[in-house]
Amino acid sequence: MPTEALFSHEKAVELCPLCSSPLQIKSGKNGPFLGCSAYPGCNYLKALHPHENTVVKVLDNELCPDCQQPLAVKNGRYGMFIGCSNYPSCHFVVHQQDENQASGVACPSCHQGELVERTSKYGKSFYGCNRYPDCTFLVNFKPVAGQCEHCHFPLLLEKPSAAGLKLICADKKCQQLQSGQ
Repeated sequence: MPTEALFSHEKAVELCPLCSSPLQIKSGKNGPFLGCSAYPGCNYLKALHPHENTVVKVLDNELCPDCQQPLAVKNGRYGMFIGCSNYPSCHFVVHQQDENQASGVACPSCHQGELVERTSKYGKSFYGCNRYPDCTFLVNFKPVAGQCEHCHFPLLLEKPSAAGLKLICADKKCQQLQSGQ
């Protein structure tokens, strides 16, 4: 076999379904995508890596309450979840019951909600108002009921440090260390 055949490569060109111009790899805020080379005359876009829900495992012994098909563990844009294997015909998704642990601390922003512990899609814990999305208050450290000695903000945070836990003001403008620590 000649070595030229090993290194020869034919470039595949994908054409725009709207205007038949070649598609180009472009970069955007959500990563690379295919876009029409005739832009701005043609606005065709195609995802390189679609965020479709990929099935990790089918749960044969658990049935969907809507269509009686097996449920599946899926990996989606926001992490792992359980949904119907009959998607897109059936849109059933098992939502997490409010396993979020209440901190017993009132939200200082809306004064109606309570701060609850949540987990980000990256596995980090944070505390946010249980009235989300109406109230978007959140903090990264464990909230403690109390008032700042300096600015009188009605919430303190337990911040871990090498010397142990320290109480700091939850107001981002203040962030003063509290005495008595």
